[in-house]
Amino acid sequence: MSKEHVQIFDTTLRDGEQVPGCKLNTTQKLIIAKKLDHLGVDVIEAGFPVSSPGDFESVEAISKLVKNATVCGLTRAVENDIKVAAEALKYAKRPRIHTGIGTSDSHIKFKFNSTREQVLVRAYEAVKYAKSFVEEVEFYAEDAGRTDNEYLARVCEMAIKAGATVLNIPDTTGYCLPSEYGAKIKYLKENVKGIEKAILSCHCHNDLGLATANSIEGVINGARQIECTINGIGERAGNTALEEVVMILKQHPYLNLDTNIKTPELYGISQLVSEQMGVYTQPNKAIVGSNAFAHSSGIHQDGVIKNRETYEIIDPKDVGITESAIVLTARSGRAALAYRAKNIGYELTKLQLDEIYASFLNFADNKKEVDDSDIHRIIETSNLYQQIISA
Repeated sequence: MSKEHVQIFDTTLRDGEQVPGCKLNTTQKLIIAKKLDHLGVDVIEAGFPVSSPGDFESVEAISKLVKNATVCGLTRAVENDIKVAAEALKYAKRPRIHTGIGTSDSHIKFKFNSTREQVLVRAYEAVKYAKSFVEEVEFYAEDAGRTDNEYLARVCEMAIKAGATVLNIPDTTGYCLPSEYGAKIKYLKENVKGIEKAILSCHCHNDLGLATANSIEGVINGARQIECTINGIGERAGNTALEEVVMILKQHPYLNLDTNIKTPELYGISQLVSEQMGVYTQPNKAIVGSNAFAHSSGIHQDGVIKNRETYEIIDPKDVGITESAIVLTARSGRAALAYRAKNIGYELTKLQLDEIYASFLNFADNKKEVDDSDIHRIIETSNLYQQIISA
């Protein structure tokens, strides 16, 4: 069975940049945009053009640079926003305007001091106006996660009627459970008139640590675009992590869903974004964290040395990491010590290993991690050194 394509909409340069202290200049944005285009993302959300002259300049420059991906600019449901975005995107080969409005009762009442009917009109008019500039118009229903499904369906129908080609269903506050978010996408797929004319898109936030799970449930239930960021960076607790959803779809082929992402480029672009934004990536971050393919437990190390697949479901090379790391600590076993010693030139017999291992444990109890220079020191100071090097 041929796999269905899931578009990857990268918003690292827009939503990801909303992290405090992570402002990028135009040069930095261009470096990242070029890498994203090479990575194979379908859409690059380049910024919010009306927000500042600098953001307008960045969106315009990215529009000129990008050769393959659609370039997208964010707006509110405001005519001037839309007009400015269209101007910034005029050089793009495939421009997209991303416009929308809050749809939850909370947003309608407290943010807009408006009514449901007035929001329906504003949604229609915003999409209609954006459509006068570009063919691709994406509509976002902000706080869709807390919008009741029946009203959300009405909003989506209005957006499609006005010409929207993509419907973004954001879990803006990261509140939904995966089952709830999946059911919301399924409801829209089955109840929105004209839904065949538009792609449903997942835009999930990670306030409860569920952004990736919600996005996957969304595509399982009919969405065909995921909005995400490199390393999961973004407002508050962040966004759906691009590398996570891409590898989930790759590692679960029975879902019959796939992306165009060149996965061996993932680690490299993760490092690039971390460096350019000055954001430390946690060691235990899935897929690209420094510990993602590191093993320090003796039982795990022994299994991985014998066969990598005993404790790894992803080949590190598939995401651009050279090899798994066998990290020596006081929890490591003989197999790991022998493996690391062999890598630096020592072939230990079983009896030699037993004696060296006892010295290793004493050393490891006083140091968090034992490196190659420590292994040399342990062996060179042992009674077996001459025997080992003459073997």
